[in-house]
Amino acid sequence: MNYHIRQAKPEEFQLFGAIERAASKAFIEAGLPEIASHEPTDIKFIKANARSGVVFVSVLNDNPVGFILAAPLDRPFHIFELSVHPDHGRKGMGRSLVESVCDWARENGSKSVTLSTFRDIVWNAPFYASCGFKIIPEDEWTPALLLAHYHEDDIGLPLDRRCFMRKDL
Repeated sequence: MNYHIRQAKPEEFQLFGAIERAASKAFIEAGLPEIASHEPTDIKFIKANARSGVVFVSVLNDNPVGFILAAPLDRPFHIFELSVHPDHGRKGMGRSLVESVCDWARENGSKSVTLSTFRDIVWNAPFYASCGFKIIPEDEWTPALLLAHYHEDDIGLPLDRRCFMRKDL
């Protein structure tokens, strides 16, 4: 199968919910069924992300099977979400999407990329570490990261399992 990474078309944004729902089922097996029950990312947020950042898709036969949302958050570029449909997982698409965002951020003047993720789930922090991201110590969090941390608490994420990571470009 030939997958290709490209910028998403606005008419494709409506397809992201199905990809996200399918990808979130893996959290049930990881002991976090409440994550799988969350509503998909709001289309308004996806559109805002596209206006101020970038939305890439991984496509098979021009059909999106994965996506990544990234935009400035504070000074670094920030990955808000990465989802790949499980039928197309473990083929390097997630890594390619992350690399595409990092390349785009570098080309557009960003010196780093940040994200928030689970420390202990293999396709989260360990995966991002293999892409060159490092955990950001709490005493280095920016105001924007602290606000993101508060938001994660508000939506019920288990904060003891969460971390912020950064990749310097």
